[in-house]
Amino acid sequence: MLATLTVVLPIFALIFAGWLARRIGALGPNATSELNRFVVSLALPALLLDITAHARWVDVWQPGFIAAFTLGAFIVFVLTILYRLRRPRHLADATIDGLNAAYANTGFVGFPLAAAALGPAALAPTLIATIITVCVLFAAAIILIETGLQTEKRRSKLFIKVGGSLIRNPLLIAPVIGAIIPICGLTVPAPVETFLKLLGGAASPCALVALGLFLAAKRDSSERDIKSAALLTSFKLILQPAITWVLAALIFDLPPNLVHAAVLLAALPTGTGSFMLAEFYKREAGVTSNVILTSTVLSVVTVSLYLALVGPSG
Repeated sequence: MLATLTVVLPIFALIFAGWLARRIGALGPNATSELNRFVVSLALPALLLDITAHARWVDVWQPGFIAAFTLGAFIVFVLTILYRLRRPRHLADATIDGLNAAYANTGFVGFPLAAAALGPAALAPTLIATIITVCVLFAAAIILIETGLQTEKRRSKLFIKVGGSLIRNPLLIAPVIGAIIPICGLTVPAPVETFLKLLGGAASPCALVALGLFLAAKRDSSERDIKSAALLTSFKLILQPAITWVLAALIFDLPPNLVHAAVLLAALPTGTGSFMLAEFYKREAGVTSNVILTSTVLSVVTVSLYLALVGPSG
């Protein structure tokens, strides 16, 4: 429990800092969108490029773990989208809801928590999960959102417009460039690496501060929004780790250490990626902010219970 608290409390501190800055007037009403635009356009692409450029593919090539974690995330992602589309709901909004239910906070919470709970051996699986979450799942969400936002009826024009939006999107371009570097046997020059780490290091804290700024704005939360947030939070904290455990333990028969790493990472609270996209594409972010906040609070209990069940070292 203490290890979980020491990881989660700084997250709340950053959210509170943004909330307080807005409430006392230190940051104005436009700060949320501008800070989020900085994260999506500069900081997060730098982080994605840095992660993929320094990935040692020999270390991260764990086919069973990759399959279990990826399928677990995408099953919840797709099921949530299909369920939300029945409401009915716009594809862009349903996709953001899918991220709310499946986008684990592997980058900001995963690394320190996995190291503290499962030891240094869990860092490689955490890197795999981070690449899957912030690159593969994020890219799939962007493609669906861009598709949903286009109004062209002719399929050829639709593909052209979506494709044009995607090739200009820094969140997709950055990891592709980063992946080319190790594949070609190249290394990142020292000044460039310093630049990427300085800029990429701002992604998570700025996103959390932006979330706090958003939460400080006065708005009315309907009963429907509260129910939606509760449903998506349960998908994230209960359904995704449960599906991941079935895949990792029963279907792919992974070693116990990889099973526990997969389940622990799947059980993490919702990351800020869905909030970034909701703000960037100017969709309603009320449910998203509630899911991030609620899942982060409740994960202290759910993750601690799981760790108590499997033991401190898995």
